[in-house]
Amino acid sequence: MARRAHGAGLVAIALTDHDTMAGVPAASAAGAAVGLRVIGGCEFSVRVSWGEVHLLGYFLSADHPALTAYLAESRAARRRRGEEMITRLQRIGVDIDAAAVHAVVGEAAVGRPHVARALVARGVTGSVGEAFHRFLGRGRPAFVEKPLPPLAEVTGLVHDVGGVAVAAHLGSRGDDVSARQLVAGGVDGVEVRHPSHDATDERRLMEVADRFGLAITGGSDWHGDTDFGSSHAGLGDLDVPAAWLDALEQRRPR
Repeated sequence: MARRAHGAGLVAIALTDHDTMAGVPAASAAGAAVGLRVIGGCEFSVRVSWGEVHLLGYFLSADHPALTAYLAESRAARRRRGEEMITRLQRIGVDIDAAAVHAVVGEAAVGRPHVARALVARGVTGSVGEAFHRFLGRGRPAFVEKPLPPLAEVTGLVHDVGGVAVAAHLGSRGDDVSARQLVAGGVDGVEVRHPSHDATDERRLMEVADRFGLAITGGSDWHGDTDFGSSHAGLGDLDVPAAWLDALEQRRPR
């Protein structure tokens, strides 16, 4: 990934897998070999008044004991949730087991998309979208609520380990009402440039960030070449100014 990012003309990338930093050391080493800066990070799911928000932690150390312990428990909770989804699918006669899901997951933390891809691989559904519509979406037979920690708990952890907390891909939720809650919960910035944001979203988020004194970020949300759609872009497909990274780094706790 680091070599490919360098080949695409990028000078820095952030690796922010969900609930794990396992890939950061190797990515950092590969980046150093080609002159690409790799920022260690992680994506967290957190609870706010209107539901779930994804929080990006940047400038994190992959071996910090407190963060390592927290992420281990988060992954365990995701595994338990995944196992419950599999159990519910089996109860309604769907041919799937834990081995099928883990073949899709690899080193990642278990989530609904992995179960959906396993359903596609087994021929149960024709697409990930169909898997969500028939089985995994809210109100469907295999839906399991995700355990979500409060926002302030996770921003506090990110700050304690020397990182910066950014609210990701808010879309239409990126308004003054939400911003007040995010700032009160310890958020340092908002993701302005994202594949799911149109020009109106980006402009509104820039204005919100300016009013509330928040840093701005952007990212492709690259999940691999087979997973684009409206929420993900190709590696290096978005123009994110280097100045945004410099300003974000200035937000790190001293």
